[in-house]
Amino acid sequence: MSVTSSAEQFFKTGGVRSALFLPQYSIDARGEMLGHGTGYIGIAMTRLIADRLGIESEVKGLPSPPAVMDALLAGTIDMAFFGIEPGRQAKADFTPPLFQFDYTYLVPAGSPVVKIADADRAGTRIAIMDSHASALALKLIIKHATIVSAELPEEAFGLLRSGKADVFASPRDVLLDYAEKLPGSRVLDDAFGVNRVGIAIRKGRETLLEFLSEIVQQAKADGTIARLVQVGNLRGFSVAD
Repeated sequence: MSVTSSAEQFFKTGGVRSALFLPQYSIDARGEMLGHGTGYIGIAMTRLIADRLGIESEVKGLPSPPAVMDALLAGTIDMAFFGIEPGRQAKADFTPPLFQFDYTYLVPAGSPVVKIADADRAGTRIAIMDSHASALALKLIIKHATIVSAELPEEAFGLLRSGKADVFASPRDVLLDYAEKLPGSRVLDDAFGVNRVGIAIRKGRETLLEFLSEIVQQAKADGTIARLVQVGNLRGFSVAD
């Protein structure tokens, strides 16, 4: 594998450009981007790849998964960190997965929902972040409950907090954070799916895909991903199988 060949694909735009979507990041009082969950690892890996090539790195913050995919396909970013699922694989090429985490439910105080199966009943309203991988997974299994869609994480949480939804479905780490904002709420112990996250790039860049795939495998083998999970206190995350 030629590092120079891979670097040349980035040099055209001046560096390694990636993007995150909410809730993978926040902006602090100084205007600095802070990575959360996938975003924490995404920022670290973008910098690692740039350092390997000896070039600059840039991470943009966008509102949603479709916005990030649109930026990737338009060429305004070079790579993104997405859960690997068929709809996305039809649009972009993926490295092997870096890490994984599960999806579960947040329920308010007094909720009769104790296990995942309890929520799939007529009359139960499940709030989702539409177009997120957790929503895509949930839509495949729900048979009786009503799905209530929101575009942004705060909007989906607002549906639960206001009583317009009975359950909020999302990655476990996201729900653990929101549980702290809703007294008496609970994050369920079981899960309704697993998200395995890889690096996505535009199709037709085989040399770059091979290079990034090697970096992914090395980061898993040498303990880089495990250390990021530990240092970042990423609850529910683990190195991908």
